[in-house]
Amino acid sequence: MPGTRKLGRTTDSRMAMLRAMVTFLLENGKIETTVTRAKEVRSMAEKMVTIAKEDTLHNRRLVMGFVTKEAVTNKLFTEIAPQYKDRNGGYTRITKIGPRRGDAAEMAIIELLPVEKSAAEKPAAPKAEEKKAEEAPAEKAE
Repeated sequence: MPGTRKLGRTTDSRMAMLRAMVTFLLENGKIETTVTRAKEVRSMAEKMVTIAKEDTLHNRRLVMGFVTKEAVTNKLFTEIAPQYKDRNGGYTRITKIGPRRGDAAEMAIIELLPVEKSAAEKPAAPKAEEKKAEEAPAEKAE
């Protein structure tokens, strides 16, 4: 359940940290942090993207109440959220990268997923039958 990790901080300090990290993630596309922080940032970032999918004044005010930069809010509503309009959640990826040198804390990279091209735009992969037909003459030549 999101929001249950205290991360060794008071509520005010924890919320300020999460707001800053979500803002930085939306601004730059990826950040490097500890695994537990990344899991908390993921839940908040995905909520912001879901809210931003519908561009209304109310939704803009909800996002501005959490994201700390107005330019990032505009980017979220104009660039990021429209890319995920056909997707129901799963906008971020967490990749573990090993322990940190100083204190051996498990580190991870959290990033916004790239937008998948639609089926019409993807080049069609050759069918299995066509592959076999292409390989057969090569075997006979040997």
